[in-house]
Amino acid sequence: MILIYTSKITNRITYIFKLIFTELLNIEVKFTDNLVDFNSYDGLKLNYSDSYIQGELFFKSAGLLTESFITDQNHSFIDFDDERVFYPIYNKNAELPFDPFAASFYLLTRYEEYLPYLKDKYERFIPSQSIAFKNYFLKKPIINIWANKIAAIIQEKYPSFTFHKSTYKFQPTYDIDSAYAYKLKGFIRSIGGYLKSIRNIDIKEMVERTKVLSGFGKDHFDTFDLQFDLQKKYDLHPLYFILFADYGDFDKNIPVNNLKFQSLIKNLADYANVGIHPSHASNEDISILKKEIDGLSNVLRKQITLSRQHFLKLNMPQTYRNLLSLDITDDYSMGYASEIGFRASICSTYNFYDLELDVETNLRIHPFCFMEGTLRDYYNVNASKALDFIKPLIDEVKKVNGTFISLWHNESISDQKRWVGWQEVYEEMIKYAL
Repeated sequence: MILIYTSKITNRITYIFKLIFTELLNIEVKFTDNLVDFNSYDGLKLNYSDSYIQGELFFKSAGLLTESFITDQNHSFIDFDDERVFYPIYNKNAELPFDPFAASFYLLTRYEEYLPYLKDKYERFIPSQSIAFKNYFLKKPIINIWANKIAAIIQEKYPSFTFHKSTYKFQPTYDIDSAYAYKLKGFIRSIGGYLKSIRNIDIKEMVERTKVLSGFGKDHFDTFDLQFDLQKKYDLHPLYFILFADYGDFDKNIPVNNLKFQSLIKNLADYANVGIHPSHASNEDISILKKEIDGLSNVLRKQITLSRQHFLKLNMPQTYRNLLSLDITDDYSMGYASEIGFRASICSTYNFYDLELDVETNLRIHPFCFMEGTLRDYYNVNASKALDFIKPLIDEVKKVNGTFISLWHNESISDQKRWVGWQEVYEEMIKYAL
């Protein structure tokens, strides 16, 4: 156990210190605001306050964690160990020239997403606005890195103390936005597909659609047998997130009342854990979200506790509050669509902290750092270059014993059309991640 002295014990302090020490470094923490108790304690201890205590580990507070409100933060940055850090500390007795606890809290809670920001066409936070992007550490799990620096500082003062290291993990996940390209779409949508092909003079597409609908061809989005084979071959335990929603401008999966679609979902659940992929429309109406969760739950005859937002649309804190109110326990949306990297600057799971209410919640956040569509659709990277972007991210996660969560879609491993070559990328990623 480590005893933390602070002049004021706040929700923010207890949250981030438990995250750094208990979650990442596997050591329990205890807090005190009593100097007599701190000085008399004969064990591992740390001073986090404004004032240096002779002979004790000292991390000077920058002040953020003793606040309980949200306000613009006028950050200044300094260079430290080849990294850009903020909340600088100018005190010769401090162990670090910045406050890693305040900086970690700011990044982890997505503080900047509670402040006014410009939105993209899907009304999402734009990653280029983030301080991680602007200061070139988006592609590093910087909170994990800082935690390891803190551990090294402690071990230098307490050489007999041993930290129990976490274990690196790989978690593959799939989003099923559209289970099939042509099958089970219904008469009206199929006619609409033909009309679109006629308008685009795409004879090949019309022939392919006709073959699939007449039973003489395989739908190229139907890669589920391949997924099952890869699971067996590499002993994978993936998660599936199913878009189980009414048709809309951004939500175009199979009709939810289609029995064959429901059968597919049940089949997936025989091989892996299944969660909800809340529709774009559900962001504006919690009753829609409830309908989708209840519908998927009824198909599987089990409670749905896992979630990842369609289009990765997060509105802080309302999206997470809605999930909590509907008994979702684990969310996998913490990542960007248009950038690879670590949106919350961490590659380990953690509890969502509601900044507006200034309280830690029980919703578990599982951040991911890579989606194949980011490379293909935003970076315009072809299959031959994809691993050059993926492998460095895996290396960063391995170095800090975090969890590498990958995000793929069923159509992207079809090895057809715009995804030619990506099936091989997927399997090579699996082998490298394992």
